[in-house]
Amino acid sequence: MKLIRLIYVCAGVLAASCVFNSCNDSEGYSLDNVWYSMATVVPSDDSPAYHLRLDRGTTLWPAASSIPWYAPTEKHRALVYYTVLSDAFQGYDHAVKVLDIRDVLTKPVAGDRGGENDSYYGTDPVRILDLWIGDGYLNVEFGFGYGGNVRHFINLVKREGGDTPSCFEFRHNAYGDNVHVQSKGIVSFDLSSLEVEGEDLQLVIRAKTPEGEKDYTVTYRPESSGSVAGSVERTLSGNDFTDKLE
Repeated sequence: MKLIRLIYVCAGVLAASCVFNSCNDSEGYSLDNVWYSMATVVPSDDSPAYHLRLDRGTTLWPAASSIPWYAPTEKHRALVYYTVLSDAFQGYDHAVKVLDIRDVLTKPVAGDRGGENDSYYGTDPVRILDLWIGDGYLNVEFGFGYGGNVRHFINLVKREGGDTPSCFEFRHNAYGDNVHVQSKGIVSFDLSSLEVEGEDLQLVIRAKTPEGEKDYTVTYRPESSGSVAGSVERTLSGNDFTDKLE
């Protein structure tokens, strides 16, 4: 299991008890090691149970949780803090203890409104900090100016009649919010509506940045969700942005 490891000191983690006899330092897992990953939350039929699927399909079963009140929803992405308890648990790749989950704004691809795109989706600039495809989603970490007065509107708009069949615009509408600070956000766009069986899809994403328009190109391979090299389990730098975007 390839994960980018975050060293994280937490008294609650040190005090946590192991629920599996196999969870010990001799197998390489310790409760003072915390991982930080992007994941898709997959609710089970037996609500509120759920499991987590990482960018390249690795599955995690929350055998224990510090947030038992978490309510999973369908087609939703999240940033997850967890400790690994064991390997190969009841059909899942790993059993884990979930320490925290921070929901990520998760949206479908938006439709082209033609001449209304600027007024509806906005033309405010962003800085693209990271962009990758994982588990069937386009994930974008970005910087933007924030004034604290209104939620900003973020979308991936499919351009009709663009230069390529898969040309998109990353749009930001600040609704006139006066900039006081530079903030960071992350958003995931569900690409399932774009799938063509047996075909790879090259996505060209145009974003308006403070330096002007820039194009970003990624390849979406539906059968291999981690299609961008290095796209799995990265450490992200966003702050608490879930209440700033819609």
